[in-house]
Amino acid sequence: MVQLSSPPKPLRPFLKWAGGKRQLVPELLRHAPAHYGHYYEPFIGGGALLLNLQPTQATINDSNDELINCYRVVKESVDELIETLGQHRNEKSYFYEVRGWDRQLEFAAKTNVQRAARIIFLNKTCYNGLFRVNSKGQFNAPFGKYKNPNIANERVLRAVSRYLNEANVTIRREDFAMSVAAAGARDFVYFDPPYDPVSTTASFTAYDTNGFNRDEQRRLKSVVDDLTARGCKVMLSNAATEFIQDLYGDYHQLRVKAKRAINSNAAKRGKVDELLVINY
Repeated sequence: MVQLSSPPKPLRPFLKWAGGKRQLVPELLRHAPAHYGHYYEPFIGGGALLLNLQPTQATINDSNDELINCYRVVKESVDELIETLGQHRNEKSYFYEVRGWDRQLEFAAKTNVQRAARIIFLNKTCYNGLFRVNSKGQFNAPFGKYKNPNIANERVLRAVSRYLNEANVTIRREDFAMSVAAAGARDFVYFDPPYDPVSTTASFTAYDTNGFNRDEQRRLKSVVDDLTARGCKVMLSNAATEFIQDLYGDYHQLRVKAKRAINSNAAKRGKVDELLVINY
């Protein structure tokens, strides 16, 4: 049984992710269960909560293939990853050359390490750290013009790799419902799905070509209901829209203020209402 009475030293995420929870972690920790068995996070993203809790048994998952490949490479090949990252350059023309890899047939021949290094490099050097793909699944965020980005943060990468190896962490890429199929009584599941958009232009679901519409939000709610019936402890983050509040009307809800630093429009960055849904 995991206990949070003496939490480990927090680890930093190695990626900046749209909707990431780094600045909201204190609020999440405040409401996380004090005791639980296996930890599940079906929409892992940057992994801020995972890297703060550092559970000894965990299953992490995401539908984004490039993201999950990054986690696997950080776990299994961190030395080679750091060496490969050191070969990348913070130059505009070079950035667009590397960004364009996924437009080429040769991209399929890239190794897992090369693909992971590409994503981390683009994440560290693209505009505002925004992971964004077009309708074809091709990375399309522009160059960020940073003076000296820390492309190969060896300390962070090695610390995350050490945790992923020392703990019993399973890394999956499958449907979110499948990723929690084995969850049982007293296990803890944290859902951080693509948010219900607060407006027609506010959606960040473009981080994945699969999208996540309201039918998917309803399907997620049915999974939460099933996990609740199984005795799992569930916490879910989402936008505080009327739709989400109504959808989870039979669960405990908490409004929290979250600072959104990632938005293509700087005027729209700032504190916004988010909803925490809890079944315990």
